[in-house]
Amino acid sequence: MSGPTSVDFKKPTSITGGCLCGAIKYKVDFPDDHDFLKLSGSCQCTQCRRNTGTLILVAHTAPLSGFTFLTPTTALKKFYATPGIQRAFCTECGSLLYWRDESCDDLELAVGTVDPEFLSEYGFAITNASGNNIWCENEIKGVTDAMVGKDRGTKWARSKEEGIRM
Repeated sequence: MSGPTSVDFKKPTSITGGCLCGAIKYKVDFPDDHDFLKLSGSCQCTQCRRNTGTLILVAHTAPLSGFTFLTPTTALKKFYATPGIQRAFCTECGSLLYWRDESCDDLELAVGTVDPEFLSEYGFAITNASGNNIWCENEIKGVTDAMVGKDRGTKWARSKEEGIRM
């Protein structure tokens, strides 16, 4: 049985997720025209590595208008390593939920926080990395250079805004 392809995959209308301890839960509703390929990507910047404890953060761009918290946000904290860029995490367990450029109308959802039943059914749609894969100049040769975006998406040396492709 073959897996999903970039032209044939299931797309969710909404997903739920949350932090490790369950103090923070969220829901994302996607518009009908949501481009699941273009809006799935990864980051290898030093800030994301230190914030997540992983070499690559796989993220999915979600519309801010479709993002809602299902629980109180008393355990939610926003940290600013860069002015105007918020990183939202749980103060109880430390889970990074998303990062967001406050000048934009969307957020970059940490896909590891998506509930397992949605990852199981819609994993390709949410995590395919066919969009922008940023800070690839930080790739670790022989390790992360072959993990994400090798055959799909656009690899950027730093941010997409700087316009240096790899």
